[in-house]
Amino acid sequence: MKLRGMGLVLIALSLGACSNSVKAPAPEASLTPRDKQLLAKAPYQKVLPPDMYQRHIVDYSGGQKPGTVVVDTDKKFLYLVENDGKAIRYGVTVGEEGLAFKGEAKVGRKAEWPTWTPTAEIKERIAGVPNFVGPGPHNPMGARALYLYQGNKDTLFRIHGTNQPEYIGQAISSGCIRMLNEDVIDLYTRVPQGADVVVL
Repeated sequence: MKLRGMGLVLIALSLGACSNSVKAPAPEASLTPRDKQLLAKAPYQKVLPPDMYQRHIVDYSGGQKPGTVVVDTDKKFLYLVENDGKAIRYGVTVGEEGLAFKGEAKVGRKAEWPTWTPTAEIKERIAGVPNFVGPGPHNPMGARALYLYQGNKDTLFRIHGTNQPEYIGQAISSGCIRMLNEDVIDLYTRVPQGADVVVL
């Protein structure tokens, strides 16, 4: 994977400079009737993460063009860069050390209420994983998925929802970037296929 090392370091330093923030829950308007129906029947406990990991509008000086998704895996934040020095900041769960994706990619594909087919590596590492999970709130992929590609190659890493909202702000997943279902639905409506993604 080709990294622009110094550039990514500078991005990381600039993210630390984000100071002003306004809490801004994901708008209900992003939810389709199907979303509302499925989320109302979610089989997991509906918990909010700590305040800092809830959706905020923040000052942002990272230098990326508007529409870029930037994931700070150390701080467990995902930023969607907007105009006028602002970004939407979401709390995320990231992959454990050694499992997390790092580098630059693009959103190569998007899916609403995706299915999940675990990789051989996941099945080897986690006992009892099924071969396939259909769409719905029970699915660990959650309500939406953005599939990260480099060129025409699927990196096998995703930004997606979760059925374990209690882990937002932690590093526990198999490398993918998990968000609250309401947050990933909001992100999905804002990020087109082909958007740039930088994972620090």
